[in-house]
Amino acid sequence: MNTIRAILADDEESARDVLENLLLRFCPDVELLGKYENVIDCVEAVKELQPDLLFLDIEMPNYAGYEIVNFFDKIDFEIIFVTAYDKYAVRAFEVSALDYLLKPIDVDRLKFSIDKVHKRLDIKEPVDRFSLLKKSLKEKSISSMIITDKGYQHIVDLESIIAIEAQESYSIIHTKDKIYTASKNLKHFEKLLVENSQFFRVHKSWMVNLDFLDSYSKSKLDVLMSNGLTTKLSKYKKAEFEAALVAK
Repeated sequence: MNTIRAILADDEESARDVLENLLLRFCPDVELLGKYENVIDCVEAVKELQPDLLFLDIEMPNYAGYEIVNFFDKIDFEIIFVTAYDKYAVRAFEVSALDYLLKPIDVDRLKFSIDKVHKRLDIKEPVDRFSLLKKSLKEKSISSMIITDKGYQHIVDLESIIAIEAQESYSIIHTKDKIYTASKNLKHFEKLLVENSQFFRVHKSWMVNLDFLDSYSKSKLDVLMSNGLTTKLSKYKKAEFEAALVAK
């Protein structure tokens, strides 16, 4: 396995030391090139040392960690963001397909993140994940998410998604223009979209966008979408589903 050359930035000295010690003990494939206390110093180090990976604290003086991307024309390094627990920030990282660590850092989660960095080298044509993260954090709302399909990443607007279909450990994303196969299960998308009221889990195998609902059969428990797609409605979800329709 190739060595990952990394630097880290956190305004708290104790946090920098903790992460450094964890990397030394549990991630021998990571070479730590330097530790910095703010974004500006980190930017200078990146330009000089050209690391493969940055560990960036989100909340630092003057500039937030994710604002580092504004100092580069091209992001040719990986970033793992480090943050104290924030429910909304976690969703923003998830929809942007960016990795993060929650403080206090869990060793297994750290190892998992490093493994993902190794694998991400095979991702083709990466999209601007950082702009999506910045937009989501700024607006405190999720309007788009990144779908990785067959090694390619796509920014998909939520308003274009008609339905999401479970396919074992994968999900089929039905949109107005295209169908994607995502390597995430339906539960993953249900958690991401929990605050987006237009999405409703109608069945163990289906989540639909109510904005595209055409009709549904109370007797057959079939839900017909505007593009002709037919999904199933669980009998256990019927009352909740009808209440959601009334609420719209």
